[in-house]
Amino acid sequence: MKNILVPIDFSENAENALRYAQIIFNNQDCDFYLLHVEPLLNPQKKGASSKNYKGPKRQISELNERTKKWSNGANHRFHSIVEQGFFIETIKKQFEEKQIDLIVMGTKGVSGLREKVVGSNAGDVITKVQCNTLVIPKDVVFQVPSEIAFPTDFNIFYTHGILNSISEMLGLDFGKIRVMNVLKKDTELNTEQLKNKEYLTDFLVESFLERYSFHTITNRKVKAAIQCFVESRDVDMIIMVAKNLNFLQQILFDSIVERISFHTTVPFYVVHEQKQVSRVP
Repeated sequence: MKNILVPIDFSENAENALRYAQIIFNNQDCDFYLLHVEPLLNPQKKGASSKNYKGPKRQISELNERTKKWSNGANHRFHSIVEQGFFIETIKKQFEEKQIDLIVMGTKGVSGLREKVVGSNAGDVITKVQCNTLVIPKDVVFQVPSEIAFPTDFNIFYTHGILNSISEMLGLDFGKIRVMNVLKKDTELNTEQLKNKEYLTDFLVESFLERYSFHTITNRKVKAAIQCFVESRDVDMIIMVAKNLNFLQQILFDSIVERISFHTTVPFYVVHEQKQVSRVP
């Protein structure tokens, strides 16, 4: 049974994220935990009309019922949780208590040149919670990913935990993984990068023969290179490694200066090196 935590703020983006997760995990047994975190001081609640205001427990219960249809008879169970407190601390608490395998979050994407690819809540979850996180943009296509891009600079060692997380996503379908790196003109991978690339290659040969390829893009900025790659390959998911902070920073958190659009349609799957919480026998 896969335990999936979905933070809910009752926005269309959050509901889209839940729907996407239901669809891609349609063939897996899943417990979905729908979590709404009420701020310690909620001005909306204080000034709300008793006639028109729906409390969060009622809202999340209605969402629970409304979204069951997207599971199409799959073995999915839904649990509604409403807690009051700080967002990240509540996420961490649920991660540990419910033995969460994956966090799924919606994001609006960029609406201005100086904004980030992911919002502050999603960014905090990615960097502060040691759990694999799937970030779903507002214009996502609801389908199991078949073309998955894995942008990397080969500066990290790909541990068993990282490779296992990648395997799980590739195991959803007979999709293909496209490993891409960006090099400046007249530069080459150093010895350590070559070793890491070789180890990754051995894993892909052994586990996903004929389902992988390597691509090098030169003389382009990282975001622009990914944009070009996503368009040319019809990529429908991007995998990132949380441990590779420098690379992650360039893709998800630096202010946008290029004209890019992949963040509005393509989900980001950010994997962590640490093994997920152990199961209680």
